[in-house]
Amino acid sequence: MTRWIAAAGAFVVSLDSTVNVAFPAIAAAFRVPPEQMRWVVICYVFTYAVMAFLGGALADRVGHGRVFRAGVALSAIGFVLSGTAPTFSWLLGGRVVQGFAAGLVYGTAPGLVTLAAAPDARGRALGFLNAAIGLAFAAGPPVAGLLVEAFGWRAVFHIRVPLAVAALAWAMLALPTTRAAVARRLLSVRQVVRAPVLHAGALAFIAHAGIFAIWLLAPFYLVEQRGLDARVGGALFMFTPLGTTLAAPLAGWLADRVGARIPLIAGLALETAGLLLMSRAEAATPPGMVALALFAAGFGLGVFQVPNMASMMAAFPRDQQGAAGGLTFLARTFGIVGGVATLAQLFGARRPAVGFQAAFAESFLAAAGAVAVATLLAIMPRSRPPREMG
Repeated sequence: MTRWIAAAGAFVVSLDSTVNVAFPAIAAAFRVPPEQMRWVVICYVFTYAVMAFLGGALADRVGHGRVFRAGVALSAIGFVLSGTAPTFSWLLGGRVVQGFAAGLVYGTAPGLVTLAAAPDARGRALGFLNAAIGLAFAAGPPVAGLLVEAFGWRAVFHIRVPLAVAALAWAMLALPTTRAAVARRLLSVRQVVRAPVLHAGALAFIAHAGIFAIWLLAPFYLVEQRGLDARVGGALFMFTPLGTTLAAPLAGWLADRVGARIPLIAGLALETAGLLLMSRAEAATPPGMVALALFAAGFGLGVFQVPNMASMMAAFPRDQQGAAGGLTFLARTFGIVGGVATLAQLFGARRPAVGFQAAFAESFLAAAGAVAVATLLAIMPRSRPPREMG
């Protein structure tokens, strides 16, 4: 039951993929240029990057369930604030609240599922959690397309309020309140700077920085460059998170049986290929080719995510699984922040000079190059594999 509740909370938080499809409508409503949408992403993910680690560490001290429930409750408040925003600045403030809440959920969900699973089943447990996150990412775009067309961009926030309330009620009723393993020591700098931890964190940073070329720029390509309405654009955009969703259970199964290294490398290589293929997308590119590129990048990320997370969690003892899970999301989300900031800056600087299409292609080439470097880093042999401490 615990992993289902953890997955439900992560699912509600991860429905933030609805917001990306609403970017063109939000930009038009507040009369800001496309590149300004990066702040809608950054205010959210930078906050939850920090809070995921702090929330996970706090959960090791006061209980994972308690912090998890607080995060779900605060999420509902953040959705209301963003959905009723009268100005762009107000919207950014609502996104900070959402980020604070999401960090508490993301920082505790991995610890909840690993502590409830046997050591030889952690990969599958984390695969289940990542599949729930991927499912939310996949469901968000088509749902957002329908909502934006029918009710406007605010609906992508309003729709999640009752879902958060339902998840909170479930967690209040069924999530165990006992603290199975409360940390007696805080996470030290020495534990964080070990080579296996830094290696896993660096790969997560780059992989998620690269994938946000899709999350940031693909909505504008689909809606503005191809002239698709929000519903059709959302349906195409869905192929990236759909790939991640389908890959997560397979990646968890592989990680439990053959170890993390092989699926991790394969996932990064496939993500690189998808981003390269996407860099060649133009207004007349067949929709099937665009869908293939989006799916390949998402599937590759899904194959990578689970063994990478399993490696990070295995490097810490049971009484620090909250901090370990938070550290995983810290690396992921700092990668998102770095990717969004860098790619938005590149796209914004090049678009006036060379036009949308060339700037779009250059941004995706830069993203593919970064993930290719991560693939090479993953291939390089390491002196010691990550192992659980304590």
